[in-house]
Amino acid sequence: RLLQFQRSEQSKDSIFFRDGTRQIDFVLSYVEDTKKDSELKAERRREFEQNLRKTGLELEIEDKSNSEDGKTFFVKIHAPWEVLLTYAEVLGIKMPIKLSDIPRPNYLPLSYMLGPVKLPATVKYPHPEYFTAQFSRPRQELFLIEDEATFFPSSTRNRIVYYILSRCPFGVEEGKKKIGIERLLNSSTYLSAYPLHDGQYWKPSKSPTHINERYILRQNWARFSYFYKEQPLDLIRMEICDPNIGGQMIMCPLCDEVCDYWRLNTTCLHSKFSHLFDNESTVFFAIFMGIWVTLFLEFWKQRQARLEYEWDLVDFEEEQQQLQLRPEFEAMCKLKKMNPVTKMGLLLSSMVSIIVYRLSVFATFASFMESEATLQNVKSFFTPQLATNLSGSCLNCIAILILNFFYERISAWITKMEIPRTYQEYESSLTLKMFLFQFVNYYSACFYVAFFKGKLVGYPGKYTYMFNLWRSEECDPAGCLVELTTQLTIIMIAKQLFGNIHEAFQPLIFNWWRRRKSRTNSEKLYSRWEQDNDLQVFGQLGLFYEYLETVIQFGFVTLFVASFPLAPLFALINNIMEIRVDAWKLTTQYRRPVAAKAHSIGIWQDILYGMAIVSVATNAFIVAFTSDIIPRLVYFYAYSKNSTEPLSGYVNNSLSVFLIDDFPNHTVPMGKKDFITCRYRDYRNPPDHENKYVHNMQFWHVLAAKMTFIIVMEHIVFLFKFLLAWMIPDVPKDVIEKIKREKLMTVKIIHDFELNKLKENLDYEYSNFIRNDTVEDNGTLSNKTSI
Repeated sequence: RLLQFQRSEQSKDSIFFRDGTRQIDFVLSYVEDTKKDSELKAERRREFEQNLRKTGLELEIEDKSNSEDGKTFFVKIHAPWEVLLTYAEVLGIKMPIKLSDIPRPNYLPLSYMLGPVKLPATVKYPHPEYFTAQFSRPRQELFLIEDEATFFPSSTRNRIVYYILSRCPFGVEEGKKKIGIERLLNSSTYLSAYPLHDGQYWKPSKSPTHINERYILRQNWARFSYFYKEQPLDLIRMEICDPNIGGQMIMCPLCDEVCDYWRLNTTCLHSKFSHLFDNESTVFFAIFMGIWVTLFLEFWKQRQARLEYEWDLVDFEEEQQQLQLRPEFEAMCKLKKMNPVTKMGLLLSSMVSIIVYRLSVFATFASFMESEATLQNVKSFFTPQLATNLSGSCLNCIAILILNFFYERISAWITKMEIPRTYQEYESSLTLKMFLFQFVNYYSACFYVAFFKGKLVGYPGKYTYMFNLWRSEECDPAGCLVELTTQLTIIMIAKQLFGNIHEAFQPLIFNWWRRRKSRTNSEKLYSRWEQDNDLQVFGQLGLFYEYLETVIQFGFVTLFVASFPLAPLFALINNIMEIRVDAWKLTTQYRRPVAAKAHSIGIWQDILYGMAIVSVATNAFIVAFTSDIIPRLVYFYAYSKNSTEPLSGYVNNSLSVFLIDDFPNHTVPMGKKDFITCRYRDYRNPPDHENKYVHNMQFWHVLAAKMTFIIVMEHIVFLFKFLLAWMIPDVPKDVIEKIKREKLMTVKIIHDFELNKLKENLDYEYSNFIRNDTVEDNGTLSNKTSI
């Protein structure tokens, strides 16, 4: 009873074996299978665990009778000191050799103003700074080994154990050697494999020698009340609204037969709203954002270099883990070629479906709103264009979220069929495929509205049709910029809201359900390895999805920022929330991820640079072709005849005239009208011209001005980008000095160590020589005496 009580008390918060001294570095779990392959799985487990013991790992098995559900076995794994020493040398892990004498960075003189957002020094810098070197067993005395139990941090210990688990064999099947814990997990031989958290997230550690970093992170990183804290990262167009101008302009129908003629001033509210984003400041904002992107990426490189130094990754060789062969994939000569058309079929069909919806539903909205008397009061602001735009954007957003589910699995499946040999090949291939799918999925509708809608519609009497059925969409007389803004707003905000809600509630609900199925509801009543086993798996691609989400958001902030200047603000608000949501779920709802190192963000950085370059072109084209700035400027400088109000008459100038009698019979609206002409947005000759309805000279002037603007803007932005990239160093000067200092001190420490060791060996050999010589002299003397 006493032993059972002690074990029960210990198991609530213990991260050690039953002896209370050996730390649990990893945990495997399984249940006995009653199916036909149960014996095969049991044999695999016996072979695997036997081979783990041969590598030096120590195992302790908790019987299912001791588990909360009464059917799960837990295999606790401990890496002894000798195993840690061996694999620390194999993996080239850097360990401390001397306390660093380089002072921590000093803040600016006015940094006291930032005091409220700063973290306490003990939280931001929980451990002292050391000079480090790659571990070597022959030089073991060089390293600061004060306590064998704490010399290797828990992140290093579980990294070493996972390295062994991923390469440990478990038998030969079908003539092939089977290796790795991932294969055993995929075959359900084991249900889970995970390292333990440092402790409970709701209370600090009782032991003064054991720091519960999970609790510290929960208190200082994962609390929403700390959102302001730094992270422990180490012209309104009055003519349109004027009833004497816009109210007298009869516009041509926007669809065939069911759509009627309409007056220009019905889009007054839409035009006012358009001015918020479509004005002269848009040009300067687009140029500024093109330069800002460069500054962001250059300063990120500096930040990355600083973290690389602070996290001791300066000389980290990525091939140590990224270029290693993936043990769960063996070389197989089964070539599987996929049809590239099939890959994009789902995506293209979705795009076409959304466009067809917009083309077909517009006529329905127009007919319904025209006939419904109850909607006459709202027609001034809720127009058929707006109804189509909003419903199409919402439908597109839903399609995006649904298609994401399929694209993620298609990308992973295609990558798996390629059978990449190394981790780096696998991650690069998957990253590129996933990003391309998501890029087209999220941005295709925005590219359609920005660069295709209203550009190839033809003119009244000779419109273009999609599949000879649906008439191409026209932009509002105020332009397509507001529609693009609406599209971006709905997609971006919906994505961020759905993402945060999904990230927060999905693990919470799943964890609640798993605990509900157990015998007790309180997680404080069963062992630590069972508590962590009931948490969600972060997975090897968990961080990958976080990078993907950030890069997609970066695209919204950069690619279309000229049409949506509020995108950076929405991104900032989202990221403040995202940081805390991610921190909360990692510290409370997910198992501890296996530690891994990387000296940079890898291929994601190349993707960011590519998007930064593309964003210059997209924003230049948005300002030139989607907004109304260039046509206004051309009219202002070349066609205006009013010196006091240069833009007076612009609306009339930008609308061409069409003779109603020229409408084909199948497109003309029903009923007789008391006017003979209607207006439409284009620069074409009037019906009384010898070349009627042909583009006039002003059309070519405007087109030339648009192309000139694109070339000038791109050259200005790229000039600044290259100058800034050249002026801002990738690695800050102080970091370079610290790296040089640390390398110098490391070489000196190792040199002194080797020199002292050589002296000790020489002194030892010299003393032995003197001792032997003395013995020989004494022996000779005694022989002489006896003679």
